[in-house]
Amino acid sequence: MSLPIISADQRLQEKRGIKGVLLGGFGVGKTSLLYSLPVNSTLFFDLEAGDLAVQEWGGDTIRPKTWAECRDFAVFIGGPNPALADEQAYSQAHYDAVCEKFGDPSALDKYETIFIDSITVAGRLCFQWSKQQPQSFSDKTGKPDTRGTYGLHGQEMIAFLTHLQHTRNKNIWFVGILDEKVDDFNRRYFQAQIEGAKTGNELPGIVDQVITMAEITPEEGEAYRAFITHTSNPWQYPAKDRSGKLDMIEPPDLGLLMQKINNPAINAQRPQFGDQTAVQPQNPITNKA
Repeated sequence: MSLPIISADQRLQEKRGIKGVLLGGFGVGKTSLLYSLPVNSTLFFDLEAGDLAVQEWGGDTIRPKTWAECRDFAVFIGGPNPALADEQAYSQAHYDAVCEKFGDPSALDKYETIFIDSITVAGRLCFQWSKQQPQSFSDKTGKPDTRGTYGLHGQEMIAFLTHLQHTRNKNIWFVGILDEKVDDFNRRYFQAQIEGAKTGNELPGIVDQVITMAEITPEEGEAYRAFITHTSNPWQYPAKDRSGKLDMIEPPDLGLLMQKINNPAINAQRPQFGDQTAVQPQNPITNKA
């Protein structure tokens, strides 16, 4: 058996999807981004039952209602993890059982993008499931153990996100609600609305892209909605661009954003360190400050 080295040419020819989380406040239009995606190759993973905003969108939808169903769909989409034991979720045994229930997994081949709305609701389903598991009860007293619940919840959410993140040939977008908080020193900050601290802390490191969809109010001119994509931004929104191809502010169009990330003609913009001159952010629609 030869050393299984993947050459640079082979790696560059591989089809690999974008994994990202899209955050935004209530009513900013996150779900409506489905209209910017191709209907024939997008699967709407509808956890919120909030498709009124996209009732005319012509794509396919799945609607899991329990955490067990979320895990089943995740292994059906992402395939089995050969490193796991048969009794574990996302194992080969789990995958085989789900395929027997759902049918031939090749039915998913036509979908290039999985749009999961929302990770906030997924966290709630996971937390309710975790509260019912043996780890959530004290071995000595049999009473509920909150620490055990949150520990199990964090493990389950990270396993769910990581499994979907490893689905190399599909774009996976997790949509979440963005909360605005104030700390003990009266400083404003933002974080994803997810049960437990573990998932919110580790999520940005799991995905390739962290995008905040926000309404920007410039010093002059009208307010506009936009994607914030860079970690260093004047509003301190959570953001990350692992591709290096995005401007700090992009138009709020998910389809165009993915085209730009996948465009080989765009040279990656590597971070520059040292003194930098601050510039007034531009409106991505008018290209004016």
